[in-house]
Amino acid sequence: MRGRIVQINVSSGGVPKRPVARARVTPLGIEGDGHRNTGLHGGPDRALCLFSIERIEALQAEGHPVEPGALGENLTVAELDWVSVRPDDLFRLGEEVLVQITRFTSPCANVRAAFLDGAYSRVSQKRYPGWSRVYARVLVPGEIATGDAAVRVTPAEVARHLAAGLGG
Repeated sequence: MRGRIVQINVSSGGVPKRPVARARVTPLGIEGDGHRNTGLHGGPDRALCLFSIERIEALQAEGHPVEPGALGENLTVAELDWVSVRPDDLFRLGEEVLVQITRFTSPCANVRAAFLDGAYSRVSQKRYPGWSRVYARVLVPGEIATGDAAVRVTPAEVARHLAAGLGG
């Protein structure tokens, strides 16, 4: 599965997150990105939040005023079979960054303005499977840019990448 990064989004805390052209990804997420509630957002297992541009466009077609970054996603991605993205999936972002999906996100009332009639449960995995944002942990930090590849990789490919990074 090969896609691309459509938009990188950051904020000092809360939503919407605003686009930046490039970013440094660390084990705790994107440098310069903040969270209002660190009990629910951020940390190593929720370092990045990803969502599909195709899902955003479908939500817009339903009449929702959602835009990239409005749901708090750090990375808006394209051309991935979003319904098949699951916890434990591995992705290479750009040339360096490796991430592992950790879980589906729970919709939050803070994003209600992005939905017609405040219906933010529209991105609930339980109610609408395949429509949730996902959290990821960063296995290998590095630089990313808008337009970079977002590619599903196998555990063997991750092992080779890590070995090469360690001089092996």
